[in-house]
Amino acid sequence: MINPYLPEPELVSVLLGPLLGDFHYWLSRSRSLLEFEEIDFLDTQQQSDLLGRVHQTLMEVVAARSLFKATYGQIGIESKLLESWHDLVSECWQIMIRLRLGQSN
Repeated sequence: MINPYLPEPELVSVLLGPLLGDFHYWLSRSRSLLEFEEIDFLDTQQQSDLLGRVHQTLMEVVAARSLFKATYGQIGIESKLLESWHDLVSECWQIMIRLRLGQSN
């Protein structure tokens, strides 16, 4: 359990590292899915556009993780940016769920 009495910068560091790792993991999975799977409920342009957004966001996450490591966790990321990454991951999750449900029928 995270100590709620940590000073704010330390708390951000403790939370941000794993969060960046999670974003990297899910965006990488999404990229692989979009690159190698034919998703019948997305047309080619929709899949290509989503793949482009995933690729761009993944590059942003990789850069943020590099800065986080290089500064020993002494960086912050604007909440609006984290929110946009989360929205994209959620969009990809929905596609993964639809794809899995479609394959199980």
